[in-house]
Amino acid sequence: MSNPFRYFNNSPEVVRLTALMCIRYPLSLRQVEDMLFERGIDICDETVRFWWNRFGPIFAAEIKKRRIHHRSYSRWRWPLDEVFVRINGDPHYLWRAVDHEGEVLEVFAIKRRDHWAALKFLKRTMKRYGRPNLLVTDRLR
Repeated sequence: MSNPFRYFNNSPEVVRLTALMCIRYPLSLRQVEDMLFERGIDICDETVRFWWNRFGPIFAAEIKKRRIHHRSYSRWRWPLDEVFVRINGDPHYLWRAVDHEGEVLEVFAIKRRDHWAALKFLKRTMKRYGRPNLLVTDRLR
């Protein structure tokens, strides 16, 4: 793969820092520009936008690949939770799957407590996120 920073005057570290600030933190382009200016890097917000649009997907894919690669599949444990909630006054069942890091994987709300809907929810979640080694429930029916 060729170097994506080949035709830029700025160093790759500055471009990477700028794009990662936009990806990781909820900052506006002007806030990123101000933060870089405090570090001695003088660029405009349009340059930040251009770098974010051009290199953002590349860096986001690297972060996602690194995160998936470093996960230990042997430690995957999903707590599954079923909660009774009211939505607009109507009773619903809310199912939720959370991974071992505390990130919510899937949420599913249904009006009736249906066995087939629960299986469909689990199959869809496993198809999207892989198969866990351990499912943790509250051991109720």
